[in-house]
Amino acid sequence: MDGLRREKGVGIGGKSGWVLGLTLLAGCTFYQPEPLVSTPTWPRELPRLQVDPKSLPFPELAAHPFDPRDGLDMTEVATLAVVNNPDLKLVRDDLGIARAQAFDAGLLPDPQFYYSPQIPETNTPGENVIAFDVGLNYDLSALVLHHARQAAADAEAHKADLALLWQEWQVVGQARLLFVRIRAEEDLRATLQESRQVAAQLQRREEGALAQGNLTVTVLSADATTLQGIERQISDTELVLSQNRMALNALLGLAPETVLNLVGETNVPIPDAAEVRAQLPTLPQRRPDLRALAAGYEAQDQRLWQAILGQFPAINFGLLKARDNNGTNYHGYAVSTNLPIFNRNRGVIAIEKATRQRLHDEYQLRINTAQQEIAQLLSDLTQLEHTLRSLDENLALQTRVARQSTLALQAGTLDLSANALVQEAHLTKLTEKITLEQAIREERVALETLVGGEFSGKEMK
Repeated sequence: MDGLRREKGVGIGGKSGWVLGLTLLAGCTFYQPEPLVSTPTWPRELPRLQVDPKSLPFPELAAHPFDPRDGLDMTEVATLAVVNNPDLKLVRDDLGIARAQAFDAGLLPDPQFYYSPQIPETNTPGENVIAFDVGLNYDLSALVLHHARQAAADAEAHKADLALLWQEWQVVGQARLLFVRIRAEEDLRATLQESRQVAAQLQRREEGALAQGNLTVTVLSADATTLQGIERQISDTELVLSQNRMALNALLGLAPETVLNLVGETNVPIPDAAEVRAQLPTLPQRRPDLRALAAGYEAQDQRLWQAILGQFPAINFGLLKARDNNGTNYHGYAVSTNLPIFNRNRGVIAIEKATRQRLHDEYQLRINTAQQEIAQLLSDLTQLEHTLRSLDENLALQTRVARQSTLALQAGTLDLSANALVQEAHLTKLTEKITLEQAIREERVALETLVGGEFSGKEMK
């Protein structure tokens, strides 16, 4: 080969070849293994977070300091969920893939180089020169399709970015929802324990009265059944409380046995129905899931345009140099193209057009569903808040009666059985209020997530 280079000036010397090889290797990416870990990687304690406020999906989270040393309030729980949720890590990985695909789509294809030597099998005089064909080709159709391909990939990356934002909002809503449930169940358990104390005190008194023959077994049995019912309610509440605490640990990416100190009130903004309805026309511009669907539709529109461009002939252009066995050199160019007679990319165009129609209909369906869900939540909240107002009026009366009953018991003008009935009725109403307020707060958290932002106005204490 070196002899051929010296004779005709064709070929690459050893030193120059090494330089070219090293240059090509310098731009290569090398493989690095990343072994799997087969054991859980939960943190055994709350991580010390360094949070970039700009990375958080809600302004409230960005403005609220995170300090788990004094317990976690509702906002701190939501912040920890956004930063440490395992599912969000996977969604962020998906975003990394989409961005890498967009980077790949922006790269132009490399030209093609070919070299084909023809070595003679005989040493016939005049025909002992090695013939060759050498050329450089480039697919010009790739330049035509490049813009549409890159635009589609960029739209897909934007869609993945918005999908991550929507998932973060969902995680924030779920964290707040679990916080509301846990605090409500703790309040419910405390109220039920107070009811158990009243019922147990009454049962001890009645057991003494039965021993003295001043009470029938029927009365004692009925009150014992009431106490057993309260015990069962406490057990059920503790089971649900334990399940929700485990669910919160999983949402926060913590070990199942982690015990969180939840503090503070479950303050959820009270939505103004008129304000919510006024925001509905701008919902497609604010809700990340709707914006993600729009970005996906844009990507598909670019893929359809790419398919339409693909129906035109693909052109490949190249420069060539050749030499025959007699030593005669040639140079020129080559142009090749396909003939759009049978296929003309019609199948791909039909597929992309049908896919775009499907995305168009999905977007419209999601718009309609979002409006319906918000309307349903507003209606439910109206009914629940009306029920709460009626319950508060009745509870205020029962609170006064319970206070007077306690005073009468202390004064000796009312026996323990009658006072127990009054106190039980009062505690039952308190239990109803705790459950109803939990339902209202859960509806408000859901509405806040669906509307796509925080409400102005006072908070529910």
